[in-house]
Amino acid sequence: MFKKILITGASSGFGCGAAIELARLGHAVVATAETWPQVRSLRADAAEAGVKLDVIKLNLLDEIDIAHAGSFDPDVLVLNAGVMEGGSIVDIPMQRVRESFDINVFGHLQLVQAIVPKMVARKSGKIVWTSSMGGILVVPFLGVYCATKHAIEAIAGSMKAELAPYGVKVATVNPGVFGTGFNDTGAESYVQWYNADSAVVPMPDFGDSLVGQADPKEMIDAMVEIIPAEEHLYRTMRPHATIEAAKGWQETEWTQNA
Repeated sequence: MFKKILITGASSGFGCGAAIELARLGHAVVATAETWPQVRSLRADAAEAGVKLDVIKLNLLDEIDIAHAGSFDPDVLVLNAGVMEGGSIVDIPMQRVRESFDINVFGHLQLVQAIVPKMVARKSGKIVWTSSMGGILVVPFLGVYCATKHAIEAIAGSMKAELAPYGVKVATVNPGVFGTGFNDTGAESYVQWYNADSAVVPMPDFGDSLVGQADPKEMIDAMVEIIPAEEHLYRTMRPHATIEAAKGWQETEWTQNA
């Protein structure tokens, strides 16, 4: 059955790949991009792929953009946009912390509060949050990013219980380290404010951690499968090896010393 699907953060990476493939399968996809040049680029990508996408601008720091996106009434809302800011917790500027939560969490919550009441009223729909392996475990020097994803895990879990009586489903997708470019830009994000001479905790070299990132197709294929599906697991994590790493992390939290 074809679905109406709205995907945030679709200008690149998982969002772009999923939007194009879902449209190729016949779903009516509204894909959002942060800036007008990205909107035009995504339209061009869709045309090159031979698919029809309705592309709109959505900057999650812009109230007008959020109101416009909130006027849509999709069967499935995919909350995929996000930013990654590097830096130790004691050094990262609070402006970067607030922006991370405003984009990854609060902007999406505003969209939820605009769209999900329509799902509740008709007693059907689904919300898919793009969380992260960082929503389950913690990566040092990416603590703020992980904090936003931990917040998403709590919000999604609460929504799942709250909306189930009204026929509305909630799920998460939890990517590991994939080569979309997102991790690479996140690893560079601190350079505009970081000062090695005054830093309380010196930043490490992220270079080695960016080697051998997985092919994004594995995550995109999983998203394309579960987004329109009627039945699937609440959490979808890829690569599969990351699942064991996440479970191992959770076990360690019960046994490690402070």
